[in-house]
Amino acid sequence: MVQKNQKLVVEIVDLSSEGAGVAKVEGYPIFVKDTLVGEKVEILVLRANKNYGFGKAINIIEASPDRVEPKCPVASKCGGCSIQHMSYDCQLRYKKNKVYQNLKRIGGFDNIEVEDTIGMDEPFYYRNKAQYPVGYDKGIITGFYAANSHRIIDFDNCYIGSKRNREILNVVKNFIVENNITAYDETTGRGIVRHILIREGHFTGEIMVCLIINGQDLPHQKELIEKLREIPGMASISLNINKKRSNVILGDKVKTIWGQEYITDKIGDISYEISPLSFFQVNPKQTWKLYSKALEYADLHGEETVWDLYCGIGTISLFLAQNAKKVYGVEIVPQAIEDARRNAALNNITNAEFFTGKAEEVLPEQYEKNQVYADTIVVDPPRKGCDSVCLDTIVKMAPEKVVYVSCDSATLARDVKYLGERGYEVKRVKTVDMFPWSGHVETVVLMSRK
Repeated sequence: MVQKNQKLVVEIVDLSSEGAGVAKVEGYPIFVKDTLVGEKVEILVLRANKNYGFGKAINIIEASPDRVEPKCPVASKCGGCSIQHMSYDCQLRYKKNKVYQNLKRIGGFDNIEVEDTIGMDEPFYYRNKAQYPVGYDKGIITGFYAANSHRIIDFDNCYIGSKRNREILNVVKNFIVENNITAYDETTGRGIVRHILIREGHFTGEIMVCLIINGQDLPHQKELIEKLREIPGMASISLNINKKRSNVILGDKVKTIWGQEYITDKIGDISYEISPLSFFQVNPKQTWKLYSKALEYADLHGEETVWDLYCGIGTISLFLAQNAKKVYGVEIVPQAIEDARRNAALNNITNAEFFTGKAEEVLPEQYEKNQVYADTIVVDPPRKGCDSVCLDTIVKMAPEKVVYVSCDSATLARDVKYLGERGYEVKRVKTVDMFPWSGHVETVVLMSRK
C-alpha cells in the first residue's frame, strides 16, 4: 500500500493528458511531474488517494534521451510550461499520440490515422498576450501563478511571451513602487492594482497595456502614460475596472486613458481589431496554420453556405468567407459578435453574418423557423465540447462536411463518436501545436456524410 511521504524507485510508463509522468506500483498509478516515459526515478509520495497518488521526483536515476534542460529557471514552478524538460520533437510526438489515444479510447476509433503535429520553427517567444498578477511579498512582485495556485512567482522574463514584455512590465512595476500604489490582496479585497495585461500585434508590432484595478482611477496615471509612450509601438493604454471579490481577472468596464481603444493584428490576409476584452488566439503564426488546415478541409469553391459555431470575434468565419458564398457565425458573447462585425467591415467582407446567442439555441431556431441550411458546418467549441442539442441539429441539417476544431481531444472524441453514430465518418485528423512547452494541443477533424 503506497503511503504519503514514502520514498520509492519507479519506472515512468506513460504520460498524463497534461504531460506528467505516470508510474505504477502494483497497478496503483502515481503522477510525477517533470518526468518522461522510460525513466527510472526516485520519488517522494506527496499524496496517496484511494485510486491514485502524486509524487515528486527527487532523483533521476536513468534519464530519457528526450530529456532536455529547461530554458526557463522557474519552469518547474510556474503553471505556464509543464513540459519544458521534454525535447520539442518528443512534445510533437506526445501530442499526436494524446489525440490518437483519446479518439481510440473515448471515440472507439480503432484504426484512425492522426497526421503528424504541425510544430513551430522557433517554439519560444510566441505568445502575443500576457497577464501578470500583482502582489506583495516584502515589496511589490509581479510574475505568474504557480501551478494550481494563486501564489505568485516573482519573475519578469517569460520565454514563451513576447521579448518586449520584460521592458514594459518593469516600467509599470517601477511606476507602482515609486508612487506607493498598493497591490490588490485577494484575502482582504483591498489594494489597487490586480493585474497587468500586455498585448502585442505579432505582425503589426502595436502594443496595448491595460492595468486591471480595484477602483475607478489610477493615481498618478499621467506619469505612467508618459513613460509607456516612450516605448516603440505603444498604441493603447487603458484601465480595466474590476471591483469584484473573485479571482476573475477582467471586469466588464474598460477606460482608454491614452491612444486607441484597440490594436490591430493579422492572421493571414485578414486584419483583426483587438480590445482588452477581446478573445484572440495567443499564437498567430500557428493560428494561421490551424485555420488554413480548417479551410483546406472545408474545401470551399465559392458556392457554399457555411455555419461557424462558437465563432468568437469571427477569426475562422472571416477566413471561410474568402472562399464561401455565405458564412453565418454564432457566439454567445455579445462583445465578441460586435468585434466580429467590426472585423468583417474592416476587411470589406460582406458575405458574413453574425448571431448573438448559444449555438445550441440559435442553430435550431434558424433551421426550424427560417429553414436555413448548411453545406458545411465548422465548430470550434470551448473545452467542454459541443452541446448535444447543437450536435442533434447538425445531424438534422445534414451538411456534406463537418469540420471540428478542438482544444480538448477528450471532448472532441466524445462528439466525433456521437456524429459518427449518426451518419458521419472521419476522413482526416490533423494536430497543431499552438502552445509549445505545455500539454495542450489543437486538433482539426474532417467528417463527411456517409
